[in-house]
Amino acid sequence: MLVLCSRARHNGILRNRIQLQRALAAATRSIQTTTVTDSDIARLAAKPLHPLALSDLCRHGRPPLSTEQLLNSANFTLSILPSRLAHRIQSLRALPYIVVANPHVNKIHGNYVHSLSTLLPYAERKIENLKDEVQFTEVMADLVQTHNNTISILARGFLEARKYITAQDVTRFLDEHLRARIGTRLIAEQHIALHFSSQPHNDLDDSSYPDQSVEESSYIGVIDTALKPADIIRSCEANVGEICELNYGVRPTVNLVGNPETTIAHIPMHLEYILTELLKNSFRATIEAGMEKEPIEITIAPAPATEGETEHLKTKSERDADLRSSGVAGMHSTAGVISNYDQGSVDFASGSNKHQDAASANNKPLDRRTPGVTIRIRDRGGGISPENYAKLWDYGFTTFNEDEINDKVSGGNGSAGAGLDVISGAGGSGSSLAGLGYGLPLGRAYAEYFGGGVAVQSLWGWGTDVYLSLRGVGRME
Repeated sequence: MLVLCSRARHNGILRNRIQLQRALAAATRSIQTTTVTDSDIARLAAKPLHPLALSDLCRHGRPPLSTEQLLNSANFTLSILPSRLAHRIQSLRALPYIVVANPHVNKIHGNYVHSLSTLLPYAERKIENLKDEVQFTEVMADLVQTHNNTISILARGFLEARKYITAQDVTRFLDEHLRARIGTRLIAEQHIALHFSSQPHNDLDDSSYPDQSVEESSYIGVIDTALKPADIIRSCEANVGEICELNYGVRPTVNLVGNPETTIAHIPMHLEYILTELLKNSFRATIEAGMEKEPIEITIAPAPATEGETEHLKTKSERDADLRSSGVAGMHSTAGVISNYDQGSVDFASGSNKHQDAASANNKPLDRRTPGVTIRIRDRGGGISPENYAKLWDYGFTTFNEDEINDKVSGGNGSAGAGLDVISGAGGSGSSLAGLGYGLPLGRAYAEYFGGGVAVQSLWGWGTDVYLSLRGVGRME
């Protein structure tokens, strides 16, 4: 219930959360489950997965939603989540048995089976009334909570099982699995947010706020249609800076240039994670290079960018080479296109839908008029060494030594950069990812999910430029 109530804040709705909690609890029943069989998994995993556009999440209209719009949102969510969960279960089962037997990896497998068991009672019917919708929203809240720590648990599992699976296979699996998780979580959170911004459920609250209304919010669910990247940058700068000051005794300054008034329709939670990870890297490198008096320069450049510029930001030469060697080349999206690979919808790990071309006609090109933004972060932190640069996008690549990694696995905090751990997180991943080599590749996955990208240019011995490209949802009327 607390998860549901937190979504009201995301929509900018000033409501009495206690009353909302009581009203929803009065209408809620215990979550029903159905035993998940192998045939259920095989049947659902046989359905192809297609890319999801930001516009898909806004298709039900601007809040407050009517009863019909809210039920349409619930049924849209129900139509795509069961097959996504089934694909993830098959993907996990395709790992070597000794890896799946690891307690952490096995826990994640069990979590996916549990979530699918809560959706199966709805899978063969439509949600046609508000009572069913309330119960379905509780299922979505349970799904979000169940998978809250998926990334950190998987990180520990693969660290413990790294003797039994190659680093290349780990990167391939996690790149697919964690991208798919972004969509699964986002779809559930979007319906939860729309639930609280719907007219029928607003009526459950008898409090009156004459000067506040849902219509004043710029949010559609978890999407802010007037997101200002400069505000997110300053917030992340403050958080990272405070931790650096506590840990190192100093904090670099940030010069914000370009067009700070730029707005974009995007998801604040995603941008917060990406920028936090990028600023953590820049701040740490700057301080450890003794260059904290040199400001970090962040440039905000409004899009649309030219096709050539966008293509440059989508260049992923190191990973493309790896994919070519594994026989799944050509899956990366071109400029302005959301690819199945970018969203983890190819399911190569389990092999259940290899017949589906990762760059098929199902891809949805973004509107060329869609406004976007490019953010450049430039630091004087000494750059990235050539041997580390080649491994930059590998999940699990870290500059921590073996003893520090073991300390991480055991839950310790012995690393020199432990102070930065407390601000690591991706959709509830917790603080345990810092130093384990997940931040940068996962940040790029968030950027690429809706057609953006992250590119890194390093001058070894001088500093690093990171380019974050984001594409929005277009003008929302």
